[in-house]
Amino acid sequence: MLVDFFLHLRSFRLPVSTREFLTLLEALEARVVSGSIDDFYVLARACLVKDEQYFDRFDLAFGTYFRGVEALVDAHAVIPDEWLRKEFVRQLSDEERRAIEALGGLDKLMETFRQRLAEQRKRHQGGSKWIGTGGTSPFGAYGFNPEGIRAGQEGSGSRSAVKVWDERTYRNLDGEVELNTRNIKVALRRLRRFAREGVPEELDLDGTIAGTARNAGWLDLKLQPERRNHVKVLLFLDVGGSMDPHIEACEELFSAAKAEFRHLEYFYFHNCIYDHVWRDNLRRRDERYSTLDLLHTYGPDWKLIIVGDAAMSPYELTAIDGSVEYRNLEPGLAWLSRMFAHFRSVAWWNPEPQRTWEYTRTTQMILQALGPRMFPLTLSGVGQGIDALRH
Repeated sequence: MLVDFFLHLRSFRLPVSTREFLTLLEALEARVVSGSIDDFYVLARACLVKDEQYFDRFDLAFGTYFRGVEALVDAHAVIPDEWLRKEFVRQLSDEERRAIEALGGLDKLMETFRQRLAEQRKRHQGGSKWIGTGGTSPFGAYGFNPEGIRAGQEGSGSRSAVKVWDERTYRNLDGEVELNTRNIKVALRRLRRFAREGVPEELDLDGTIAGTARNAGWLDLKLQPERRNHVKVLLFLDVGGSMDPHIEACEELFSAAKAEFRHLEYFYFHNCIYDHVWRDNLRRRDERYSTLDLLHTYGPDWKLIIVGDAAMSPYELTAIDGSVEYRNLEPGLAWLSRMFAHFRSVAWWNPEPQRTWEYTRTTQMILQALGPRMFPLTLSGVGQGIDALRH
């Protein structure tokens, strides 16, 4: 069974190796976990998944392969759907509920369940013994028993089942799900490039040991500069108007970027970058930063990231005085082209679904000037953007 599971993971394009699979088998032989499907899920993910970006794909593959139950038991039977059709939900009085007794513990319950699976030949409803619906049997759906096995029921009822004989669905964390700050941090870390610079004030343990050995045992302390992330990021964020529905995702991206990059400069714009930008939206008419000065201040080695939906009037990109806010003396595309030409590494993250880009004229115009460096603001899109910035 586990060999097929390994091949199933490979069919989902998960980079699991034979060595990792053997590690999983060794852990199972050593009884690191119990027979619980949850424990096996955690162990398998720890042994087989090397990168958090594959957690979503692993969850989907695990769920489709096992269609799991709460525990790995020996009953290999498929309960026909017709046995479990919801005809009615039995309403019991308090006296009837008190009259129903459990079968005598989990072991007895599982043993009886296996026997009923082997003996039953047709559908039952409203009874007290067979696997069915609406009754007081410990096995089935839409009934009542203080200790039973729920099978084939949509959702829970009285929440008293001790086992659930149903498909177990793990949350799909694929790359198209909404972002959160933790996911973004994991993706942004791939852009890190460490270097030691500054005043040597951190103990170099390896150098101290080597120097002391060369000095015949006399202590020879060696110091080194602190190891820091050397990547420099220039972040431009579109605000207002059509970006208002995407505030939460942009805030999470901004928060993650501030936490991950020591050298981060950020500015705001509305719809398109023109001859000025700003850092405080409340004072954007009083404290402006010249875009031309920014191009002279930040060298081509800075990583340029623009976050915006690229949705606006075409005149804002192509015409003088096309801005909706003030009189711009040059078209927006002229300023964007300058920025794209100045910085060696550029990525544009668009919070709008990628399937809508082809229907937005201005998005297509920016894509023509930018090239294939616009990515959706999703987990997979952030990863693709980081890969583009690394080259």
